[in-house]
Amino acid sequence: MDIPLEKRLKVLCEIVRAQHFAWREAALAMAPGLDALKLANKMWEITGVQTGQAYLRRLDPTKPLALQVAQSIAWSSICMGEDATVENGQGDEAFVKHSDCPWYHWHERLGLLKEDQPGCDTWFFTAVAEINKALGTNIKIETKCSLPAGGDHCRRRIWVE
Repeated sequence: MDIPLEKRLKVLCEIVRAQHFAWREAALAMAPGLDALKLANKMWEITGVQTGQAYLRRLDPTKPLALQVAQSIAWSSICMGEDATVENGQGDEAFVKHSDCPWYHWHERLGLLKEDQPGCDTWFFTAVAEINKALGTNIKIETKCSLPAGGDHCRRRIWVE
């Protein structure tokens, strides 16, 4: 079959998301007493450690770190089919803006919105903590607004103290 590469990537990203929710359902079926939010957040925590380690391979500690972290998040988000941009802040500060996100739509469709922002926050905050641990830095990240909280986008501030 001759399926265009872009179409294959979009389908693969949706398959990965479907697998995530199938994994969640299977884990909860096997351990019915498990707290679903804690389970999802633990998965995102593990993913955040791995993501932070991957980002470390791309970072140059001699250059502004907040912008590099924001660019890394946007890069990986775009690779997963999300709409992400980076905005410069003041000093060593940057913002990542997700205008739309397939993960949000999956959570909404499945009635799991309460897991959406906590999962992203756990993922990104853990990735930043992993970077800080490796570099001895004090990079901070905060969620300024989010789709699940009623915003028209997700926006995270990243800065170095």
